[in-house]
Amino acid sequence: MSERTIALVTGANKGIGYEIAAGLGGLGMTVGVGARDAERRDAAVAKLRAAGVDAFGVPLDVTDDAGVTAAAALIEERFGRLDVLVNNAGITGGMPQEPTRVDPEIIRTVVETNVIGVIRVTNAMLPLLRRSASPRIVNMSSTVGSLTRQSAAGDDTGPIAAAYSPSKTFLNAVTLQYAKELSDTNILINMACPGYCATDLNGFRGHRTPEQGAVAAIRLATLPDGGPTGAFFDDEGTIPW
Repeated sequence: MSERTIALVTGANKGIGYEIAAGLGGLGMTVGVGARDAERRDAAVAKLRAAGVDAFGVPLDVTDDAGVTAAAALIEERFGRLDVLVNNAGITGGMPQEPTRVDPEIIRTVVETNVIGVIRVTNAMLPLLRRSASPRIVNMSSTVGSLTRQSAAGDDTGPIAAAYSPSKTFLNAVTLQYAKELSDTNILINMACPGYCATDLNGFRGHRTPEQGAVAAIRLATLPDGGPTGAFFDDEGTIPW
């Protein structure tokens, strides 16, 4: 069994996910690059290795039961455990998403990836995380999932998004349920908002870099024992619900 910290980042072939993988690798972790596209996954692994990161590829489509089960089996066979899971993979579903006109199928598709996909991956990896001395789970959320901020008059809360924004609210609520169930374990599970980063998720319109967007997740992935759990953070601290 490896003595290095073993991490898995979903959607890690590009953008914020890639930078999270790079950041964790820079701290000496062995990092699994979870991605469904084989070519992009291999390219990301090669780039990380060229930068000195101990990276390996993990074929992973968070919407596919069999694929997620196979990913867990791959990590178990190679390492016997998992120390850090970052659920980063996500989609917007495309815009516009006015609630009066949105196709319900778009909402189903977004929730399948952004919420059910997180549940699917987390549950598959939990047996491996339970073998870790200091297991950490980070779910990538967003301030657009904050009901407090969305309901505040005059706040710049992003576009109307009847699929994407509620999916992050849903994810926050699910994460709290995990925190409650796992409260008597050493597993810390928290949510991180990367901020409005320039990635292909938003057509590169964001004002922050993917490197900046990775900071909060990396901090939560490396929390000391006894750290917070079931909390919602960005770079500046706690985000209101």
